[in-house]
Amino acid sequence: MSFLTVKNIRKSFGSTEVLRGIDFTLEKGEVVSIIGSSGSGKTTLLRCLNFLEIADVGEISVDGTVIFEAIGTNALSDNDLREKRARFGLVFQSFNLFPQYTAFENLTLAPKLKLEEKARQEKLTAAEKKAALGEITVRAERLLEQVGLLEKRDFYPCQLSGGQQQRVAIARALMLSPDILCFDEPTSALDPELTGEVLRVIRSLKDSERTMIIVTHEMEFARNVSDKVIFMADGVIEEAGTPEEVFGNPKSEKTKAFLSVTK
Repeated sequence: MSFLTVKNIRKSFGSTEVLRGIDFTLEKGEVVSIIGSSGSGKTTLLRCLNFLEIADVGEISVDGTVIFEAIGTNALSDNDLREKRARFGLVFQSFNLFPQYTAFENLTLAPKLKLEEKARQEKLTAAEKKAALGEITVRAERLLEQVGLLEKRDFYPCQLSGGQQQRVAIARALMLSPDILCFDEPTSALDPELTGEVLRVIRSLKDSERTMIIVTHEMEFARNVSDKVIFMADGVIEEAGTPEEVFGNPKSEKTKAFLSVTK
């Protein structure tokens, strides 16, 4: 059984059908890169997986559990959305850090809010809450160290380079231990000299056998880090396979045309 199964995801905005039936699977620990031209539906697919957009039709299963199933109209409560989003961590192309919080605070904000909710529901003692806060601190510091920014823990986003901000964003996405980590063009807002440091962090996450979905325009990176590559065009998966198959021996004329202009 696949760790992630996506079936017939469709999404329209008004009369424009952006996703026209997306199907793919992903095994635990695999990395899939999604490539394609602007407007092909890559980011919309990622936003549907993260429930920032709600698919009109389709089904999403994680680890054997159907977490989303829709035919036509959907109505999800705020609690439902929070629970579903927790399965997927998302790193945005524009970082989306809170400017008024330090790097450390950006990492710990969501876990602390989640702890407050748990404390109310389960009536945690002061000692239990203190212990949980200690665990949040340890995890945040460990993740900042993992992305090479522990010494910047008390810096605000405006005091960090773009590459450093994106590394903080990656650490933040890992704080709640998502099942699947998603990246939406994680280097598109960076200068070329800062791109390498972010790609190195993502590559190190692959070494830790983390399941990842990466929307990227970095073809060489996608070729080197991915277990699977999906090429999207006009709201559908035009071609999918191993990096060797998609980059080395593409079958679709659209794939060939796209790769010829990205070399």
